[in-house]
Amino acid sequence: MTAEPRWLDDTELRSWRAYVIGSERLRQRLNTELQDGHNLPLADYEVLVRLSEQDAGQMRMTQLAEEVAQSKSRLSHQISRLEAAGLVRRTHCPNDARGVLAEITEKGMEQLRTAAPTHVEGVRDHLIDLISPEERAVLATVFERVLTHLDQT
Repeated sequence: MTAEPRWLDDTELRSWRAYVIGSERLRQRLNTELQDGHNLPLADYEVLVRLSEQDAGQMRMTQLAEEVAQSKSRLSHQISRLEAAGLVRRTHCPNDARGVLAEITEKGMEQLRTAAPTHVEGVRDHLIDLISPEERAVLATVFERVLTHLDQT
């Protein structure tokens, strides 16, 4: 016999639903702003950001997939699209013949420099400036804890 689930009470359900709907609508809005202003989906922007933050602008595909929370297969298709647009290129890992690196191109860096102000303004307008510094700290603490938990399970 299975135990009865621990159903969410009203406050827990309110928190859960606000998170699910709020986070999805936030991502949709940020995506729309990048698409409309720069013809760049949020998912592609996130890949370009991660690559730009690395030495030589490159990262192993497996690490990149982890950082943008995508499957390796889905990321591979995304990188193919970004390659076709001239924003990234794939190269072989010099110290691992089986490893593949994604590398941001100069065109990708220029696209990122152009789109970044739109994205940052959206993040500020739709989240950061709506909450207090204390709430920002709590938000970071909560989701760092969630990420740690998910990484351990």
